[in-house]
Amino acid sequence: MERFNAELALPMAVMLSLTLLVWVYMFVTRMRYLTAHEIDAEQLKTPADVQAKIPGEVSGAANNFKNLLEMPVLFYVTCLYLTVFGMVDALHVNCAWIFVLGRILHSIIHCTYNRVMHRFIIYLVSSIAVWVMIVRGLLAAS
Repeated sequence: MERFNAELALPMAVMLSLTLLVWVYMFVTRMRYLTAHEIDAEQLKTPADVQAKIPGEVSGAANNFKNLLEMPVLFYVTCLYLTVFGMVDALHVNCAWIFVLGRILHSIIHCTYNRVMHRFIIYLVSSIAVWVMIVRGLLAAS
């Protein structure tokens, strides 16, 4: 019987932890701003309302949180796919860590000084790492 390979579990756990940390940071930042500016939650019924009432520098964490529910979904699914079908190898694990470290840097940039080109380069590298995982997994399955 083949031993279950859980090498992608830790990168997935780190991504989940990052998502939680960004959510907490977003919550605290937003609540602090709403309280300081006496904004009633009822004034924030739509995304357009939120955008009109909360400035960009306060919305960085919220925007980053949304990003953590986009490309990372492919990462989670790919990690699970590779694990379930016994396709995990050293390159997949390295790509997973490249993705995770990239997303950590992306989040730090997005939630702080928010330079678009810095974010974009890191996004591109981390996304390529996931696409390598996906393509290799698909090729191995055929």
